[in-house]
Amino acid sequence: MEHILPAYNDPLFSILLIVVIGLIIALATYGWGLYIQQKEAGNLLKFLDKFDSAECALDTDDMPFAPHMFKPLTLLAKAFENSGEYHKAISIYLYLIKNSESDPAKTELMERLGMTYMHAGFLERARSIFVEILRKRPRNKQVLYALGVVYEMMQDYEKAQEIIEPLELLEEDTYTLKKFLSFAQLNSNKNMPTEEKLERLQRLLKEEPSLYRQIISALLRLDTRIAWENIDPKRIKEILDILWFLPNSQLDLDIISNNAQLGTLYYAKGYLQKPMAQSGIFSLDLIAKARENGFEDASLQFSYLCKKCKQSFPVSFGRCPNCMAINSIEVEEQIAKASTQTDYSLF
Repeated sequence: MEHILPAYNDPLFSILLIVVIGLIIALATYGWGLYIQQKEAGNLLKFLDKFDSAECALDTDDMPFAPHMFKPLTLLAKAFENSGEYHKAISIYLYLIKNSESDPAKTELMERLGMTYMHAGFLERARSIFVEILRKRPRNKQVLYALGVVYEMMQDYEKAQEIIEPLELLEEDTYTLKKFLSFAQLNSNKNMPTEEKLERLQRLLKEEPSLYRQIISALLRLDTRIAWENIDPKRIKEILDILWFLPNSQLDLDIISNNAQLGTLYYAKGYLQKPMAQSGIFSLDLIAKARENGFEDASLQFSYLCKKCKQSFPVSFGRCPNCMAINSIEVEEQIAKASTQTDYSLF
């Protein structure tokens, strides 16, 4: 023992021992990391298997994969998505995710897959994909916003509002989103007394004027008199379609007769017999002038532009169906031949 013990006190031995221990720890860490990586990959494949079904339009099972195929296939999937061929886009995204080795690329593809499911109306699938992404990357702002939109589309406004806190922790400005969700939840509440809902809608309109169009529409459904009291003469263009299709029974003639734009609008519509001064809205003035000269076959038709992404849609929206922007709608009108019946409400 006397000859062995000094060896343990040898500085060279101590250094060697530390190196060996360090190597063992490094190997163990590498092995554990590899195991976790393989496990995550296996979990991802199991997760994606839930979305493989006969509804996927393209058969990719026997398609060989090469790295140079990644970009063109991604562009093809995006083209399918833009053209509304969601099943084909989904097939390609699933194929690329399973064959991609880059974690950032997989995350981006998962985001696109979730967005495609959302646009296609498969909301539960979109939700589960966004939750899976956030499980690994909880600071992903874009996915947090998308998950909130999914909850909103599912009319689960409490869950949608839960997304606001993590966004605020990431220093996002959520004021407009909070007010938008407050309106959506208030408007969908069937149990709230009408008087309370009217009061809260008017208060919300003062707090967030960008909700003007949606709140006026909601007020017209609840109480015509209060709705007309809240109509801003300077903002008639924003609700021109709503006013155009408003039934005769919901008109407030006292307010209309004191406003040139409203008077011209309802003279052009055929509800008033006396022509008014020019409104400053070209299409209304043109129809009113034609009516004054005996031509009564002109009407208005409307389309709806998103001021953010510049996409045009045939129906009104609170969120842009394309880019999901809030309160980005711009009403565009054009003169058209009057149909046999245009006296109907947008509500």
